[in-house]
Formats: sequence, C-alpha cells, structure tokens
Amino acid sequence: MKLGLHYWTYTTPPEPELIGSTLARAAGVAEAGGFASFTVMDHFFQMEAAAGVDEPMLEAYTTLGFVAGKTQRMTLGVLVTGVMYRYPGLLAKTVTTLDVLSGGRARLGIGASWYEREQRGLGVPVVPMAERFERLEETVQICLQMWSEDNGPFEGRHYQLAETLNSPAPLRRPRPPIMIGGNGEKKTLRLVARYADACNFYGVSVDEARHKFDVLRSHCEAEGRDYDSIEKTLTMQVHPLDDPDAFLAAAQEYAALGVTEVQVTPDRHPVEFAEQVAERIAPRLAEIG
Repeated sequence: MKLGLHYWTYTTPPEPELIGSTLARAAGVAEAGGFASFTVMDHFFQMEAAAGVDEPMLEAYTTLGFVAGKTQRMTLGVLVTGVMYRYPGLLAKTVTTLDVLSGGRARLGIGASWYEREQRGLGVPVVPMAERFERLEETVQICLQMWSEDNGPFEGRHYQLAETLNSPAPLRRPRPPIMIGGNGEKKTLRLVARYADACNFYGVSVDEARHKFDVLRSHCEAEGRDYDSIEKTLTMQVHPLDDPDAFLAAAQEYAALGVTEVQVTPDRHPVEFAEQVAERIAPRLAEIG
C-alpha cells in the first residue's frame, strides 16, 4: 500500500512569509519518510465546508512546480484539477511542463469541478453539470491527443483546437497517468472505465468503496476495459494519527478491495504531521497489500 500526502491548507503557520519554507520542509520530510505521492487541491478560495473561505490558498500547478524543485522521487499531481479552470490545451501543456521539470513525475488528476463560489467570485464560467462532464471528457481526449504523435486538429462540441503541438513531450512513458477523481457512479466512473489509469474516491466507507468498485467493474465490462488495469486510490477521511491501529485496519480492508494508494491530509502543523506519519504509519502501511 502506497502513501500520499494531500496538502489542503496553507494556514499553519499563520504567517504568509512562512508558507513556502513550510511547504518545502513538509514535502522533504514526506519524501524522506516514504510517501509515494504529493498532491494539492485545485481551489482558489478555501473550501467553506473545511475552513474559513478567506484562509490562504495557493494556485495548484505553481505550487507543484515549487515542490518539484524541492523533491526527487514523489509523484506530483492535483487532486483534482477542476475542468472549468483551464483551457484543455493549456492544461495539457501545464502538466507536460511539470512532468519535464520534475523528471517525469507528473500525474494528471482531473474532475468535473464544483465550487461555484470561487468560480463566480473569480469570473470562471459556471455551466450546468451535464456540460461540465461533457467538457471533462473532451479535456481528457485533448490531453491524450497532445501526449501522442498526433499533432493535428481536435474538433469537439465545446473545444476546437487547430493543432495539438506539444513540444517537448512529457518524459513519463508512455505519458503522464490520468486519474479521474470523484464518487459519482453514472458519469464519473464511466469516464474512469473509458479513459483513466487511476480513480480516486474521497471519504467513503469500506462498504461504499466495495459498491463503487462493483459499479466501476460493470462500466469496464461495458467499455471492454480491463478492470484490473485501473489503479484504485482513496483519500482517507480518518486522520491517521488519531488512532493509528484503526487507520491501518481500515487500510487493510481497502487493500483487500484492490486499493493500492491512500492519501492522508494534515490535521496539525504539516511538518509535524509528515514527521509523525512517516514514523508511526508509513512503515506499517508499506507491509499491507
């Protein structure tokens, strides 16, 4: 079982001038302590359900570029990119840039986006959910084309690209893996079955995860896709340091369902969190699977 650090808040410590050094230290401790991946949210306002909306928030890909320069091994990605926030061709180029500068460590995490307050606040178009999923599918198609030998045009319902030139190409072979995140069964998991290398669920119980994997398996059968070729990942809602034994027992149950990576989120100073998880959780988690 692999371990990922999902960095969701920049509030601790409270001084903005310490955000960069704290982020660098936490990422370095995580990598040295056995974390396999480092992810950030794609938000511009802090989520109201999690904390104060006006708490500090950094742009995701700039942040990952900074982390890339401080690390050498961890996979880097956004959990997950909001499809409405960037034109698809520019998103493919952004992820390619991260991949090249990190030595082939980028992963495209993407989803349908949902946080309308920040979209309206910053002038991002708000479109119906059905359209967001149409745009999500076209965005994935464009990224796949830009990461292929096909430099030709793309003609979609929502996006038209005259040429999909992308030089240099990503270092990751055959391309950066695509993770589609979200718990939706009808549309999200269908897109996972059709396109993704990995899926990600957030805050689901073992029984809920089992059901969703059954749904994913049925979509794979309909799409003619090998279910086992899709990496199963999950963002844990339970903080690992509250009760390490309970956390690890839950991880064992998820592993039995095929989950190979769990992400954990800091609930205290991020450097302290990374240190304690590396010491108390990572070695035992690595034995699961």
